[in-house]
Amino acid sequence: MYESFYGLSELPFELTANPKYLFLTAGQREALSILQYGLISAKSITVLIGEAGTGKTTLIRAALESERCRHVRCIYLNNPALHTDDFIRLLALKFDLGPESGGSKALLLERLEALLRERRACGETTALVIDEAQSLSVELLEEIRLLANIETPSAKLLPLVLAGQPELGARLEDANLRQLKQRVTLRCHIEPFEVAETADYIASRFSTAGGVASRVFSREAVTLIHEYSGGIPRTISVICDNALVSGMALGRDHVDRAIVVEVCRDLRLKPGREHPSSTASGMLPDESPDSTPHIVENGRLPGSVDQRSAKVSTERQRQTAVELDEKAAVRLGAPAFPLRASGRIITE
Repeated sequence: MYESFYGLSELPFELTANPKYLFLTAGQREALSILQYGLISAKSITVLIGEAGTGKTTLIRAALESERCRHVRCIYLNNPALHTDDFIRLLALKFDLGPESGGSKALLLERLEALLRERRACGETTALVIDEAQSLSVELLEEIRLLANIETPSAKLLPLVLAGQPELGARLEDANLRQLKQRVTLRCHIEPFEVAETADYIASRFSTAGGVASRVFSREAVTLIHEYSGGIPRTISVICDNALVSGMALGRDHVDRAIVVEVCRDLRLKPGREHPSSTASGMLPDESPDSTPHIVENGRLPGSVDQRSAKVSTERQRQTAVELDEKAAVRLGAPAFPLRASGRIITE
């Protein structure tokens, strides 16, 4: 693809959960700590909420692969739209309880409790993580409540993590699910990036792939990427990946405003407005904050893991660029990029 054109060792914006590309904002670090605490302390139910594409699955994997959770064994389910009978059979399979357990809920619970007690006696905690939990039926949520009841007099034996989109939080407010809600001991939210976090995210991934983002992405381009993406990491990656392909096709070694606008038009994204979610394109809803990006190279946190457009005011872009000129120089440790009279920022 475009790696050699931009002097990269690999593609920096793939949508896979590669642990070496882990990037955490302050808010995500807090959510990670809550997840780890809920797992190692065997809390009854921990709820993780965030818009699609904000990195919930990545955060869960980071928690489970961290040193703090080394004694936690996880059963991970990401297809919760099941009938109750299918759910029981799936649990029997995942916990290796034998096919006969999949035909009897009573037998499943009996064998599961025995297994969990045995593991706990050996100093091991087993957790059940259910992703896309906003899709769970009321019946399955009731089954989950029963699983949360498995305990000893002093501890829960099966800590649960329910991760989902904001609809999950709304569902837990249903009066019919009040008993389940009462068992939720921890909650954490993942918010879309602020504009500076978008810049740091781009810089971090580019640096990990062996490049320097400030030499390729103009600050004006980064501002637009944030506006069109709404701060959703998955959408940011989709825009950046397409912009780099377009830049290579045009024979240009930098990504500017025009490239970003064209890419987002092709991806049917609009700035500062809600747009429908899409697994393929990462088009997700949110609003973009109005602040200023600063790119920080080598900003990746260490750890065990880790697309029509409305016109954007040229004057607004010029003002944003002027505000950035001096501040970015400090963050980058280099002279600020020159600003032409046209308002176009030119990268080095």
